[in-house]
Amino acid sequence: MTKILGIGNALVDVLTQLDNDELLIELKLPKGSMQLVDADKSSQIQEQSKNLNKKMASGGSAANTIHGLAKLGVETAFIGTVGKDETGDFFHNDLVKNNIVPHLIKSDSPSGISNAMISKDGERTFGTFLGAAIELTADSLNDDQFVGYNILHVEGYLVQNHELLEAILVTAKKNGLQVSIDLASYNVVEDNIDFLKEMVEKYVDIVFANEEEAKAFTGLEPMEALHEMSKVCNIAIVKVGGQGSMIKQGDEIVTVGVEQINPIDTTGAGDLYASGFLFGLISGFDFKKSGEIGSLLASTVIGTIGAKISKEGWVKIVEQL
Repeated sequence: MTKILGIGNALVDVLTQLDNDELLIELKLPKGSMQLVDADKSSQIQEQSKNLNKKMASGGSAANTIHGLAKLGVETAFIGTVGKDETGDFFHNDLVKNNIVPHLIKSDSPSGISNAMISKDGERTFGTFLGAAIELTADSLNDDQFVGYNILHVEGYLVQNHELLEAILVTAKKNGLQVSIDLASYNVVEDNIDFLKEMVEKYVDIVFANEEEAKAFTGLEPMEALHEMSKVCNIAIVKVGGQGSMIKQGDEIVTVGVEQINPIDTTGAGDLYASGFLFGLISGFDFKKSGEIGSLLASTVIGTIGAKISKEGWVKIVEQL
């Protein structure tokens, strides 16, 4: 059976529902972006939003994807760094509870927290304090963590640490893994464009991007971006929100629709799309079916607050599959 390893920032999401977008303006956080913040800024976000509805969940882009795959019955593991604190324990226990093998490095620094602020239209804005998560380094990696897995799924946020990302990709390829990457955030792509393009061309087999990330990567609109991305990887996927997604390998192009629903919170939609698509791929389904499974998971998760699908949601998904 195909096994999938994830690697990324081990974060705990603090999910806050905004009454309006004024708080984003006050905090100088561009709507829809992922901004890295320090401990003081993270505390400021939590203080200024303390009277709003909140909930906590384990998170991080790659971890969300791995959770989705585990729920679909895939054997999975996750590599990341957490602190020796209650937040780190929460993250570890959540992996174990969901049958994900934890390869967690423990740090004396506080665990990372992702302050996810959810606007009325479902758009989410992140003020992310990486904390211990950023202490994942090239020296943290060894072949034993990768042996026995078939696919590595890595989040694009790690591109900010060039040495780490290259070490991850080299180690994965050395151990015979296919590599899947989610570009994760348009501003991170823009800030690291030359290095990211080099890494994708050298090491990456599957690239997931939404239309903003695809444009940041290529400078082009979705369909043209899909063509350009497919030149540097085996399978390129561009997600275009309510219009669905497009998949290309070689000369084959597949378009996938999506069920139209009113989003409550788009957090995790891209991560869960990747879960569904990868599940379809390793199950031997064609791109159309794999994309439809991705869309099913994505449309389910945006109907709830947070990046995790409810137990009832998974029951419906399994029935449909």
